[in-house]
This record gives sequence, C-alpha cells and structure tokens, in this order.
Amino acid sequence: MKYKRLTKEQFEALHQEFANFLATQSIDKKEWDTIKAEKPEVAEQELDVFSDLIWEGVLTGAHYLEHFSKNYIFLFHCQEKVIKSIVLKALVTDVDFMTREGLQWLSENMFTETVEIKIGQKEYEEERNDAIFNLIQQGAILSDGQLYLQINGIIQSS
Repeated sequence: MKYKRLTKEQFEALHQEFANFLATQSIDKKEWDTIKAEKPEVAEQELDVFSDLIWEGVLTGAHYLEHFSKNYIFLFHCQEKVIKSIVLKALVTDVDFMTREGLQWLSENMFTETVEIKIGQKEYEEERNDAIFNLIQQGAILSDGQLYLQINGIIQSS
C-alpha cells in the first residue's frame, strides 16, 4: 500500500465508486461477500488497491494546501515540479489563528511588525504526490487556493 487505507466513512461515501472498481474486475456483490467471508486477505488487498487509486487521483488533482496552527499559517501551491509556500507567523503569542478572532487580527495586522511573512519555493525531494500526501499526514488540508492567491496577490502588489 502506497498511501493509507480510506476510513470506513470514506468507503461509505465512495460506495458507488468501489462497486464500479470491483465491477472492473468482474466482481459482483455476491462474489464480494464470498471473498470477504472466505478470503479476507484478498478483500484487504482490494480495499488497499482501491484506497491507493482514490488517493492517487486526489493528490494528482491537488493544487493548494493549507495548514493552520495557533501562531502559524502555512499556505502551499503545489505545482508540477515545485511547491511554493507562504508562511505567516504571529509574533504576538496570544494570537490564535485557529479562531475567528485570530484570523480577524491577522487581517488587521498583516503588514505590521507583529506578523512575519516568509515566501519560499523548492523542488520536490520525492515524487510530487508523495510530498503532498506527507503534508496532509502532518495536518495540511486540501484547499481551493483562495487564501494563497489572495495573500500572494497582496504581497506581489506591495
């Protein structure tokens, strides 16, 4: 298994896709029930292969990630060969970016001495999808990129 197995909830949400996946292997519901009962190791392998296929599709389509913590916001733009980052750090220790108030504080103090902004870019040290998966494992979430684009636009114009 390359990534990690989907959760029970994720499998339930992807029930139809999983049924289609099994159908591509000529496995119908009756046969799947038999495999689960008589060959659980084969069933486990099928779940793992399906999970990897789903992860591969999600990661290939991922372009932006966000990771919020109390005093930091990490924004990533995942391009084909490089990953770009914007890191915002609150230099005021009682600010919490995990709250609405913390984000309001950020919007009011973005370009003051109380916010440190770092911009970076680096080539992937591993396969692109593996790098993105590792960031997700560390707490990043997929994003539509609006926050990255908004802040990048502000930085570029100042």
